[in-house]
Amino acid sequence: MACGVSSSLLYAGFGCRQGCPAATLDTLLRQALDAHGLPLTALGGIASIPTKADEPGLRQLCARLGLPLTVFDSVQLQPFEPLLSHRSPTVFAHSGCWGVAESAALALATHHHGSARLVVPRLVLGPATLALACGR
Repeated sequence: MACGVSSSLLYAGFGCRQGCPAATLDTLLRQALDAHGLPLTALGGIASIPTKADEPGLRQLCARLGLPLTVFDSVQLQPFEPLLSHRSPTVFAHSGCWGVAESAALALATHHHGSARLVVPRLVLGPATLALACGR
């Protein structure tokens, strides 16, 4: 595995526009995993920001995969800013963090393992963004 560790240590961070369908989020996740030769079974959790906590598409994806959705606020995500591959002033203006997907993935992996690194930097599919991180 790309993390150099056993499976079930990948964490997905998602950003999305309001009303983003679960099918779009699922397609983006599966494309990212397939492109990097990572199994879906390696996914241990999904993260985003509080404004996405009740987003129907994200909730449906989590339910389909049987994974929890963890949310982190902008203060919790700020320490990950130096690790981001992409910084968006627009996202910062709306959420208080420079990048939702990468920051959320890193925060969740760090929460579980004490530190983290990006495995798959920010990917975009229509109204959705995704990044994958693992603990180290």
